[in-house]
Amino acid sequence: MGIRGQNRQIDNIEFNVADIARSKAFYGEAFGWRFTDYGPAYTEFSDGRLTGGFTTGEPVRPGGPLVILYADDLADAQRRVEAAGARISRPVFAFPGGRRFHFIDPDGYELAVWTAAA
Repeated sequence: MGIRGQNRQIDNIEFNVADIARSKAFYGEAFGWRFTDYGPAYTEFSDGRLTGGFTTGEPVRPGGPLVILYADDLADAQRRVEAAGARISRPVFAFPGGRRFHFIDPDGYELAVWTAAA
């Protein structure tokens, strides 16, 4: 987070996790994220556009804001998420402008993946 972000835009998301290696393996496999370690208790992730972090510095806090990821191919994203070990918490559904599904990651966080309407 050393580079200044854009005013009024999401700049970073931080997850308190139980096991940084497990979180890196999950998000790396499911979404291809890259990681930079900053000691044993913090890893920065990058999806190529947005950065965030995994930390073991505080207890896991499932819940909080819903983080929504985008995928060009929703079925492929769901396959990858399930193969990486997630549980689907809300099957694919349509909404104005697209479709999405929700999943629970290994630490209990619920996230969503969406794609634009064809």
